[in-house]
Amino acid sequence: MPLGLGMPELVVLFVIVLLIFGVGRLPEVGGALGKGIRDFRKGMLEPDNDNKAKQEPQEPAKNG
Repeated sequence: MPLGLGMPELVVLFVIVLLIFGVGRLPEVGGALGKGIRDFRKGMLEPDNDNKAKQEPQEPAKNG
C-alpha cells in the first residue's frame, strides 16, 4: 500500500522537522535517521544468531 507522499507533503514534513529541531541539528537528525534505517535493513538481512543459539538442543542432565 503506497503512502502517497508527494512533493507538497514532503515539504510540509521538512518544515515541521526544521521548526522542531532547528537548522543546527538538522544534519545530526538526518544522520541518525539514516543510520537507523541502515541498521534496520542490516538486521532484516542477517540471520538471527541469538535465536539459533537458543534453538540448539541441549544435552539432557545426567542423573547418576
